Amino acid sequence: MQPDWIRTRSLLDVAIVTVVSIVALWMAEFYLSSLWTLNSKGFSALSHRLPYWDFTNLWAGSRMAMEGHVALLFDVDAYRAALRGMFSPDLPNQEWSYPPNILLLGVPLATLPILPAYLVWTVGTVLCLWLAIRPLKLGAALELAIVLSPAVIWNSVFGQNGALTTALLIGGVAVAPRRPLLAGILFGLLTIKPHLGILVPFCLLASGNWRAILAAVGTAVAVAVATGLFFGFDVWRLFLTETRPLMTAIMEAPYPQPYQYNAITVFFTARAVGLGVIPAYGVQAVATIASIAAAIWLWWPGRLVSHQERVALTAILAILATPYGYTYDTIGVAVAVAMLAAMVSRPPRLILAICWLGPFVVHFFTWGGYCVAVLIPLFLAVWMLHSIWTRGRKAELSGEPSLA
Repeated sequence: MQPDWIRTRSLLDVAIVTVVSIVALWMAEFYLSSLWTLNSKGFSALSHRLPYWDFTNLWAGSRMAMEGHVALLFDVDAYRAALRGMFSPDLPNQEWSYPPNILLLGVPLATLPILPAYLVWTVGTVLCLWLAIRPLKLGAALELAIVLSPAVIWNSVFGQNGALTTALLIGGVAVAPRRPLLAGILFGLLTIKPHLGILVPFCLLASGNWRAILAAVGTAVAVAVATGLFFGFDVWRLFLTETRPLMTAIMEAPYPQPYQYNAITVFFTARAVGLGVIPAYGVQAVATIASIAAAIWLWWPGRLVSHQERVALTAILAILATPYGYTYDTIGVAVAVAMLAAMVSRPPRLILAICWLGPFVVHFFTWGGYCVAVLIPLFLAVWMLHSIWTRGRKAELSGEPSLA
C-alpha cells in the first residue's frame, strides 16, 4: 500500500502555495538585502559581521592552513587576531569550529577572493542538494521549491554548510538500497559535520547494508589520512583537545546567548525552559534514543513505507537526534514538507505552510522567550511515523503484502 500522490491541485492548494511563496520571497528579499547592506565598518546591517558570516571562518581558516599556519585554527586568541588582521580590527569574536577534514573543501575556495569563493560555495552546495534529491523523483516543481525554500535561503544568509550536509545525508540514504558504495562515500564525507549523521549507522545496520557501512568507514579513514598528509596529523589531536572542548563550552553556555536564537534541538529547548546542562542532556538523550529506535524500525526490511518517505523521515529524525543544530540545518525538513504537500494523506495545509516558513520566523518566537522551533521536526516526525504505522496496520488486517 503505497501513499497516494496528488495529481491535480484544488483552488485552495493553489491559493495557499501562492500566499506562502509571496511571503517567502518577501522575507528572502528582506534578509538578503539586509545581509548585503553594509555599515561604515563594512559589516552587514543584518549580522553586524562580514556579510559572508559563517563562511568567513571556512575561507579564512583554510587560507591560514594553505599558508602553513594551520595551528592558528586551534588557538582561539591567535585565530581571532589573525581574522582581524585579514578583515577588520572591529570584527566580532569568531571561532574555528569544524573538524579539520573540511579543509580539503575549504582550501580550493581559499585560493579565490572571499566574495567569489562565497558565491561558488553557495551555488555549488545548493547544486549538490538538487543532485541529492533527484533520486527521490519528486518532480521538477517540488525540486525547485526545495532548492528555493526558506531553509536554503536562510542557509545562504548565514554562509553555512547546511545545503551540503543535507545533500550528503539525503543523497546517501536516497541511494543506499541500490548504490551502497556511493551511499557509503557520501556518509564518509558527512564526517565534516558528524553530529548530523548519528542515525546513519543504525539505518545501515537495520537494513543489513554492509557494503555501505564498509564504504563509509573506508571513506572516513581515507579522508582523515588525506587531511593528516596535507596539514599534519597533529590537527586531529588539536581538534580533540582544543576545538571539541571549545564547541562543547559554546553549546553549554548559559541560556540565552545570541547564537541560540536559531537553535532547533531538544537540548536547546530544554535549556530555554530553565533546565540545567545535565537535565537538558538527559532530555536530549531520551530524544536521541527515541530517534534511533524510530530509524531502526523505519529501515527494518519489510516495512510498509515508500522510499521517499523513509528518506524524508530519516532527515527529520536526524535533527531530533543531535543536541547541536540550527535553522540552517533544517533543509531536510523542507524536503519532507514538500513531499507531504504532494500526498493525499497529509497534515493540514496551514501547518505545512508554517513548517515551510519556520526557518524565517522561529527566531522571533525565541526572542520573545518561546523556544518552539523544535516543535516543527517533532510534529512532522510524529505525524509521519503514525501515518506509516497506521498504513501498515491496515495492510496487515487486509492481508496485503508488505514492502521489502
